[in-house]
Amino acid sequence: MNKIVLWLMSTLTVLVLLFGYHTSTSSQASASASSSAVAPISGSTGPSSSGTSTGSSSSSSSGSGSGSGSGSSSASASASTTVTGDAADTRYGPVQVQVTIAGGSITDVSVVDYPSENGKDQEINARALPVLVQETLDAQSSSIDMVSGATYTSEGYLQSLQSALDQAGL
Repeated sequence: MNKIVLWLMSTLTVLVLLFGYHTSTSSQASASASSSAVAPISGSTGPSSSGTSTGSSSSSSSGSGSGSGSGSSSASASASTTVTGDAADTRYGPVQVQVTIAGGSITDVSVVDYPSENGKDQEINARALPVLVQETLDAQSSSIDMVSGATYTSEGYLQSLQSALDQAGL
């Protein structure tokens, strides 16, 4: 009799725990992920890029660029260029990256387009895109690792990032 009561209580406990567990598809997790995943993801290591234009391959000069020596190095030290890479089509939607370059180094990366149609996309990209942006800023190249669990987004990000870097001449 004691074994039956113990078995029944154990089974009841397991069922309560199983059905009481909130998964990542619950409305609360989806709402918090959607608010952070809707805006473009960006990171910056330099001054604010609000003065730069957001065209496909435009640049704005912040200095006069008059100096001796090679003109290109003087101009690149004072200019900030924002380049948008080609959109990379993935299984779940396009991924497009915009890179700001100043002085020959990557100062800002923004993900302007990425899959965000459903809660799962929003959850994955809210976690993966900031990691990819930070790794790009740290590595100063497209030689970065993909994010586990976000393989398609990572592949699209790397493809668009390489496109932007190629357009910028890096």
